[in-house]
Amino acid sequence: MLQRIQTIYLIIVALIMGALYVWFPVLIDEQGNVLIGNKEPLIFILIFLSIALVIISILLFKKRQMQFVLNRLNIILNFVLLGVFVYNLLALSGEALVVSEKGIGVLLPIISIVFLVMANKAIKRDEDLVKSVDRLR
Repeated sequence: MLQRIQTIYLIIVALIMGALYVWFPVLIDEQGNVLIGNKEPLIFILIFLSIALVIISILLFKKRQMQFVLNRLNIILNFVLLGVFVYNLLALSGEALVVSEKGIGVLLPIISIVFLVMANKAIKRDEDLVKSVDRLR
């Protein structure tokens, strides 16, 4: 249901994660060799799983508790993705001259986590509203 605010937040997260694949931090050394790129299987799998969880969460709009759990799982997945980014950036040797073209790529999982938390708050608010209406019956 697109009229719910959490669905809008989840669509934004899907777009951010799609953009993350395009704007992934790419590090190139002075010879033109790609040190870290978006072709790494672990990073590709984590981004794909995050997008898949968001799409499944959007489709489960009638099951608010399941949406809440999937969003929490997606938050954990984004923290793992952020950890992989930081590990890859810190694992590079400091002696080589490296041209960094990361741009906003490292920040996108953080922005995604913020939107997932906002979606969870909206889902919780909807669940509380449904429970309060059920008490009145």
